[in-house]
Amino acid sequence: MPVNEQLANRVRELIAAAGQPVEEKKMFSGLTFMVHDKICVGVKKDSIMVRLDPAVFEDALEKEGCMPMVHNGKVMTGYVFIDESVLTTKKQLQYWVQLALDFNPSARSSKKK
Repeated sequence: MPVNEQLANRVRELIAAAGQPVEEKKMFSGLTFMVHDKICVGVKKDSIMVRLDPAVFEDALEKEGCMPMVHNGKVMTGYVFIDESVLTTKKQLQYWVQLALDFNPSARSSKKK
C-alpha cells in the first residue's frame, strides 16, 4: 500500500502539535491517524482523507481539490479526499487537519466498548 511518507509526516506533526492522542493504523489502502480511537485523517499516495462534520460536507466539496469519498457506489457523507496538489503549504494542510480534529470529539467511534 503506497503511502506518501512526506505528507504523512506533515499530518503527524500537525496532530502532535494539537496535543491529541493519536494512533496510526494501516487501513483504507493507506495510513490512518486515529484520534481518541476514531478515524480522523488518512494519508494515501497522492491525497489525504478527512473525516469532517457532515454539516460542512457540502461546503467542503466546493473547495479546490476536494472530492467525496465513495464506497460501493455510495457517497460517504462526512468523508472527503483532498488532492495533494492543493496541500503544498502548511496553512492549506492545517485547514483540513483542523476540520477533522474539530469534528473528532463528536464523531461516533466504531470501537466496541
